[in-house]
Formats: sequence, structure tokens, C-alpha cells
Amino acid sequence: MTIAWDSFTPWASLGGGILIGLSTAMFVLLNGRIAGVSGVLGGLLRPAGADVAWRAAFIIGLLAAPFAFSRVAPLPEVWIGADTATLVVAGLLVGVGTRFGSGCTSGHGVCGLSRGSYRSLVATASFMFAGVVTVYVTRHLFS
Repeated sequence: MTIAWDSFTPWASLGGGILIGLSTAMFVLLNGRIAGVSGVLGGLLRPAGADVAWRAAFIIGLLAAPFAFSRVAPLPEVWIGADTATLVVAGLLVGVGTRFGSGCTSGHGVCGLSRGSYRSLVATASFMFAGVVTVYVTRHLFS
């Protein structure tokens, strides 16, 4: 295994983590809601009255943020080493997994762990374990 040290960005990663933590804390303090993306999107797909507006604003904000950022600084170059079919299947599996797990990595890993949720601890540990196994299988058994 090699580490791409030229892509190592500890300060940008730290800044991103701080912003994610602050935004999720502000969201729960100001709105009383958890900022788990799968839960917000899932609620938008099955609308329930007054929830639609804030859920739509949340998702639009997520989609608009890279565009707004690109107005002040160039977006980082992203390289994805998978074909479109693999990405579609992976996205669907993540979606199914978040429904079975009652939340996604952001919901459990950022919001749930910060609230001391045991369920989120188990879910996050499961996500990490599945990720390690997936990387091992795809890189060492099938490549």
C-alpha cells in the first residue's frame, strides 16, 4: 500500500471537519433536527406537510455549495477510478444500506456519535468494517 503524500491535505481536511461539525450543531440547535442527509432526502421523497420546505432548502444548499465555492476559488480536481455502472450500483447499495441502517454515515458518524448514541456507534463501526472489507476484496482479491 502506498500513500499519496502529495494529496495529503491535513489543514483543508481539518477545516472541512470543523465546518461540518459547526453546521450540524447549528442545525440541531436552531431547528431541533438531525442533519443526516439520507434522512432529509428520504423525508423529501415521501413529503409530510411542512417538512418539504426545509428539506428542499437543505438539499438545494448541498447541491449549490460547490457552485458557490467555485465562484471564489477553483474546485479541487476529483478523480474517480470506477465506471458509471459501478458508481450507479454503489450508489444504490449505499441508499439501501442507509435505509436498513436508519441513517447514513453523516447522520450516524457526525450527528449520532456527537449525541452519544449507542446505535450510531454500532452503525459507524459497521460502516467502517464494511469499508475495510470492501477495499480489501476489491484491491487484493479482484485486482
